[in-house]
Amino acid sequence: MAIEFDFVNVVTTEFGVGIEQGEQQAFYLIPIDNDVQTALREMTVSTRDGMIALAEEPERYSPSEKHGGNEYLFVPIGDDLAERMRVLHRANNLNMNVGVLEEPENLFCYFTRMTDGQRRRLTGVRRASQFKGVLKKRLIRFSADALKLVEDDVFKLDNDFDLLVDGNNVHVLRPKSFELVSELQPAIMNAVPANVRVIGTQLEFVDFAGIQAYATKHPRAARYLASIRDQQIQNISRRALTDYCRANGIEIQRVGRKIAVSDDHVMAFLEILDRRRYEVRLVPEAPELFRAGSRQRV
Repeated sequence: MAIEFDFVNVVTTEFGVGIEQGEQQAFYLIPIDNDVQTALREMTVSTRDGMIALAEEPERYSPSEKHGGNEYLFVPIGDDLAERMRVLHRANNLNMNVGVLEEPENLFCYFTRMTDGQRRRLTGVRRASQFKGVLKKRLIRFSADALKLVEDDVFKLDNDFDLLVDGNNVHVLRPKSFELVSELQPAIMNAVPANVRVIGTQLEFVDFAGIQAYATKHPRAARYLASIRDQQIQNISRRALTDYCRANGIEIQRVGRKIAVSDDHVMAFLEILDRRRYEVRLVPEAPELFRAGSRQRV
């Protein structure tokens, strides 16, 4: 999956930071010189090369997966999970504010936004842990034949970004960082009712009232719902799902014309819908049931 950007013909380069203001987050631009612009362009190239080294074709990010530290994934720019990065990428009215660097403890990320000769935009985002962490250290430099303490504020750029955003996708190099800077956890929790509505229209024979109530208090269940929503579930039959639940020891009951599951079995039920429960029959008359930590079709 090629990133839609000309890394050679870069016309403009912006730099900014994301700060936390109470429970809110905001993004601001900061003026930079040509040397910093060059360093930022090198970081984007390094990020692209790192992604290609991991996989030529990335897998789609799934909120229910336990992704690795470095893993090339993608999220379509129009996806609900890409909302915060989409807003940053497309924003045309970000304010310039140098003063935000005076309180580095409030920084949660820094970013660059570039345009190429075809007026396409590329956004790179990095968590600010190293960027602001240097301020806590005592630094020295060699000057006039002697080592001296650096009195000015110092910020250190990283070697690459955690993710890149083009006009079509969010390209993720570090899934955990993507989740944190995108505030995915609260977004996924808030999306539970909407996800249940979408899933419920495809599985009309399932009573999701109890599942929704459970998921609003349990993040892992909310993540499963977000994952199930993006899967092909409209062809699941009532009989096949009922039989598979019974084979896995999941207690279900009839509520009117629908089937329902108790709180004690919600997670197991969602694991089935998320294709995480499977059976192995290597020993005659002794089927073995397992839970998949990672789900990938073979």
